[in-house]
Amino acid sequence: MSVEQNKSIVRRYLEEAVSQGNMSAIEAYVSPHLVFTSPYTPEPINGIEGFKQMIGMLHTAFPDLKIHEEAALGEEDMVATRWFATGTHRGDFMGHKPSGRQFKISGQSIYRVQDGKIVEGWVNDDSLGMLQQLAIIRMPA
Repeated sequence: MSVEQNKSIVRRYLEEAVSQGNMSAIEAYVSPHLVFTSPYTPEPINGIEGFKQMIGMLHTAFPDLKIHEEAALGEEDMVATRWFATGTHRGDFMGHKPSGRQFKISGQSIYRVQDGKIVEGWVNDDSLGMLQQLAIIRMPA
């Protein structure tokens, strides 16, 4: 597949699978053998079922979660994105009750696409900033 096709797959994945929490879209864009590293899991996720659970957890906690792509670069089978995410804390999140607070954070992701599906993903985002905005943790005075 071309770099542009891979960027399109990642773009649709971010919109349909991550922002909308559409499980069918996850199956359309993500390999069953996905390896995914995220700040929200202690170990890399191995397989699509674990990934679906993570997306479900995020959409339970933040039903209005949206990923807004700002830029995407591609080379061969790799696509890097810069994005920001928004959401409102309406459900349990990692053991914390809903606060009703909103967050906006930035992040970067790198994906490897093979045969039209994401097979590897690495996410780095401002998790600390999100936890501060949700008043889960506070900065020292």
